[in-house]
Parts: sequence; C-alpha cells; structure tokens
Amino acid sequence: MENRRVSVWKGMLNAGIFTGLLMVLYSLLLYFLGQSFNKVLSSLGFLIFIAGLYLGIRSFRDTARGGFLSYGQVLGAGTVMSLYIAIITAIFAYLLYAVIDPDLIVKMTEMKREILMKKGLSDEQIDASLKIAAWTTAPWFLAVSSLVATVIWGFILTLIEGIFLKREPENPFAEVTEEEQ
Repeated sequence: MENRRVSVWKGMLNAGIFTGLLMVLYSLLLYFLGQSFNKVLSSLGFLIFIAGLYLGIRSFRDTARGGFLSYGQVLGAGTVMSLYIAIITAIFAYLLYAVIDPDLIVKMTEMKREILMKKGLSDEQIDASLKIAAWTTAPWFLAVSSLVATVIWGFILTLIEGIFLKREPENPFAEVTEEEQ
C-alpha cells in the first residue's frame, strides 16, 4: 500500500525522460542519415511517442498505484509525462536548429519556396510569404511550438489510451476499509 502514495510528477519522471531521450535519439538517427525532412520516417517517430506514453502510464498504474487508475488519473499521468517529453524534445529542437545545424532552417525555407512555386505563386508572392513566415522558423519558435504541440498531442493520445489503461477497483470503498484496519 505504501507505493500508492507516489506523486504523478515523480512517478512519470523516468518514463518521460526515457521516452523523450528515445525520441531525440530517433531524430538524431534521421538527421545523420539525411532524412530529417522525410515525412514517412518522421511519422514513425510518433509511434515512439504513442508507445512510450502507453507503457509509461501502464507502468505507473501497476507499480506506483497498486494496479488502479481512474480515467482522470490516466489523463493527468499522460499529460505530466507529455510535459517531460516536451521539455526534452524542445531543448533538442532548439539545440539542433541553433547550434548543431543552423542550415536546417535554410533547407526548410527552400522546401517552403519549392512548395509555393509548385502552387504557381509569383516570385513576389513567394518572397512576401516567406518573409511573413520567417519568424516561425526561428530556433526559439520551433522549440516553443514543439513543447506546446507535444503536450497537446500527449493529452489527445492519452484521451484515447486512457480508455484501455483505466482500471478502477471493483469496490472503491475497499481501499478505505483496508487502510483503517
């Protein structure tokens, strides 16, 4: 019964750090293979996020909470874990675009230019569009948007995973009577 007192912040820390680092390692692998902008391979990294959340919440439920979590507690645990993951991936995103390879931003801009050219926009329209969008490719903006998006996606995924991960005791008052004895 002692293990039921573990806070969600402490209980989700290891799983969040592990999943965040695994996502960073996968991103580095894509970077070193020159596949950073490959949408299919980047999407596979999302599977690490999905699996990490599921396994982390399940582990928390089974080890720190005696096998029981309500749907709301699952949402809380998943959101906290997503925040830990988001912090790690946001730091990595900033370091990648500001320190490791600032030229990636130039590559992103060129990709946007090509997409706009394929849409048939004039050079003036493309330049105006890229000028407006320039601040969205700043390293700080990419890091902050990564942090926010990761927490939001984590919450959405936890809404779905929570259906399968919630487990409440058959008699919710059994816990109280056991503690009183």
